[in-house]
Amino acid sequence: MKLHVSRHTPMLKRYLFTFFFRLAVFAIVLVLYLTDRQRLTMLMSQTIVNGITIIHVLWIIFMVTMLTHIFPSNRLSMAIKKAEHVHYDPQPYEEIELLRFVKEQNIHAWMVLLVWLCFNAIFGALYLAHLIKDIDLLMLTVFYFLSDYLCILFYCPFQFKIMKNRCCVNCRIYDWGHFMMFTPMLFIRNFFSWSLFFTSCVVLIRWEIFYARHPERFWFGSNKNLNCVNCKDKICKYKGKCE
Repeated sequence: MKLHVSRHTPMLKRYLFTFFFRLAVFAIVLVLYLTDRQRLTMLMSQTIVNGITIIHVLWIIFMVTMLTHIFPSNRLSMAIKKAEHVHYDPQPYEEIELLRFVKEQNIHAWMVLLVWLCFNAIFGALYLAHLIKDIDLLMLTVFYFLSDYLCILFYCPFQFKIMKNRCCVNCRIYDWGHFMMFTPMLFIRNFFSWSLFFTSCVVLIRWEIFYARHPERFWFGSNKNLNCVNCKDKICKYKGKCE
């Protein structure tokens, strides 16, 4: 009798490590948010000339994370690498099927964007009405920072409810994560916030250009590397989709 041995791939281990790192970051900021809001608020406006604070460390973590997506390496998963020509392994496909895939995925992507913007517009309205403050938007951003990996590893409402994609490796909007993560930063008018938001826009635009020019790289019907049988990442293990 042949037994199936469940194992964690190197990529899944890397994702789990990153998840727990983000969980630790979230926990630290949450404790400060709950116990010393005034000091954390003050730190948000402190320049680096007066000393490095947890806000500066957060900015560095956020920015480095985005830069690894703008200048990707082989250490990233196929979910990101699929946009690059070197990771495209073509297989025969019908052009009409690719066009159908692109049309369907674009419609779903627009739905996600609409839902996300409407949801965050609530926080924007509350902020403009002075019912929540900069510190609340920062906490929301750090929560999104953690939620990004919750979605990748365990459960993604956009995947299951709207996009209907097979897994993150096949996700058409995988690299929208940073734009979604830093949406709250748009409402705060300072270098810390806007540098994050507009860099996230660069990540998003870069991704969309690749998708518009080379949609065949993003579909498992035309790219062998996106088929489950060829997947070396297995980051969908905890979603119950790993073969």
